[in-house]
Order: sequence, then C-alpha cells, then structure tokens
Amino acid sequence: MKTKIYDLTGKEKGSIDLPKEFSAKIREDIVAKILEAKKKKQPYAPSPVAGNQYSASGILKHHRHVWKSQYGRGMSRVPRKIMSRRGSQFNWVGATSPNTAGGRRAHPPKVIHILKLLGINKKELQIAFASALSATVNEKYILNKYSSIDNLNKKAPFVVSIENAELNKIKVKELLNGLKKILGKELYEIAIRKKSVRAGKGKMRGRKYKSNAGMLLVIGNGENKKIKTKMFDVVQVNVLGVNDLAKGGLGRLTIYTEKAINDLNKRLNKVKVKEETKWNQ
Repeated sequence: MKTKIYDLTGKEKGSIDLPKEFSAKIREDIVAKILEAKKKKQPYAPSPVAGNQYSASGILKHHRHVWKSQYGRGMSRVPRKIMSRRGSQFNWVGATSPNTAGGRRAHPPKVIHILKLLGINKKELQIAFASALSATVNEKYILNKYSSIDNLNKKAPFVVSIENAELNKIKVKELLNGLKKILGKELYEIAIRKKSVRAGKGKMRGRKYKSNAGMLLVIGNGENKKIKTKMFDVVQVNVLGVNDLAKGGLGRLTIYTEKAINDLNKRLNKVKVKEETKWNQ
C-alpha cells in the first residue's frame, strides 16, 4: 500500500510504502477490550485509621470471672471504648464497629482493588495496534468518527515530509499553516483541539470545560517532541499506542512524518522477528 508525501506548502513530494498493518482487518472488539484494560482510574479509599483513632477495648467477653466481663448484664459484644470507670464498673460507648456512631465503614473501597489491572494478551495487543493503525487510513471509519464532514478531499493517511532540523526550528504558527494546506479547511477545523464551557450542572462539579480529542501528529524517534502547542497531540513512534490512535474512537485524524513511517516499519518488523525467533527455538 502506497501513499503520497506532502511538504509544508501542501505540494506532493513523492510517495512512500506503508507497512502492511495499515491494511489489516479492523477488529473493533479487541480494540474496545484494550481501551477498557488501559483506562486510568484515580485510586481512592478512606484513611486506614478512620473510625479507629481511639482505644477501643475490643470484643467484650461474656465469660464468668473475667475482668471487664459483661456476663449477666445483657450487653452485646460490640467493641467499646471506656468513657469512665469506677473499679470494675465501666461506662462504655460502642466504637470501631460499622454499626456504631463514628465507627468504620463496613466495606470501604480499597486502593489495592482499584490498582488491579486487567491482563492483556500480547497477540491481542498487536492485533489492536494494527487495527488502530488501519482505522487511521480507512475513510469509512474517519467519516463515521467525524460526522460533520461528508467526504475526504485527500486520501488518508496524511504523510508530511519534515526534516528533524526543520522541525526543531519551525514555529507553531508555520506548522499550523502547513497543516491547513495539507488537510484543507474542512479537515483542519476538526484537527485543531477546541475548548468550550460545558452545558449543565457539570460546571459546578469540577468539569467546567470540555474539549475534543483533536488530531494526532506521529513523529519519528529522536525527532523534536517538544512542540509547544495544545492544539493537537504529538507522539513519538516508540511510545505510540492504541490509546493514542483510537482516542475517542477508531478513525482518529492522524498525520505521520516520513521518518515516523520508516521507524514504525522497523518497530513492527522487530516484533515479527521476535515472534519468529520464539517459535523456532
């Protein structure tokens, strides 16, 4: 599978062969599974000492001839703390137990349970990665994701030729102008991340603003990652994952640099060599 290479003026510079993963079968079920497994959740739990920050005597005994015994008093075996005492006579208040005032929660959320990650099979991860790559060049998935456009003016994927030295020196304004020429006005509107005030009560609940995913710029290993803009995401090939390619759903608008395609080819071939070596041993 071949695709055209554009420069920052929007002119065709040549063509490049894409790895065969770009034409792989798209497995939506496996991609959904990987995205679910990779979800990040903030661990939360009450304090380990909450409801237990005083000296409760523990479970009361109902045996005879035992100090602090509640034998014959008709008292439940609820853990209690001593408010006052006179000899062996105690003024107790229930404590610690979940059914007492100020006691601990019965079954609070535990950090260790939240941190348990779902297992991901290596082959499933490879299939999901290939599917996510394939969806970035599939017109059907791109149009399905971006309902505001009717058709693509140019065939995806969009590969831009930028030298590493040029990428280090280039200003964000020039880069955006170049992307506008490559993508066209309609796609450029989708590519740039926009932030807006959320409608409804969510504004009062710590999520006043919402934004779209914007486009993804995939650059080669060693290329300048510190492009100072929040208008789109920039990711190097060596850390590129399913979460980046399928953010907000399959078919994310993605632009690759020429070096990124070459490095991606090396990365995918390295995986194949490892698999062949493993099974030939």
